[in-house]
Amino acid sequence: MACVPRTSVVRSLKVNDTGYGSAIFVGDLVDFSPVSYVFAVQREIPIFDGDEGTLSAYPIYSAPLPIGRHEPAVQMDVTNTCPLICAGDVRVIAISTASMVQFGSVRSIRAETRVKNIRQLLRGLPPK
Repeated sequence: MACVPRTSVVRSLKVNDTGYGSAIFVGDLVDFSPVSYVFAVQREIPIFDGDEGTLSAYPIYSAPLPIGRHEPAVQMDVTNTCPLICAGDVRVIAISTASMVQFGSVRSIRAETRVKNIRQLLRGLPPK
């Protein structure tokens, strides 16, 4: 897809938080490929051996990603009557992992986040 460059104009942008592998773009972009691997261990008693972070022990990090169907190419002609992409006041509370906020055009996005949560809680004790 060929994109005719346009000028992006944003009056104001306020972002409270961006996660790992996330980005904010004002303008055109060719390719965006953020990747984020998250490994979280939560223990009721915080005792760690030091070898908990071996990602290769978990298939979630090496399994092939599913690839979406590729639809046949569509021929289209776009006429932008205004050379500007305009946004007023934009407020973003949070941009999560491997994601983006963009004002402009993009040719390709391939985002990937893989999360493994482990919670080890005590058993047999009465609740407090």
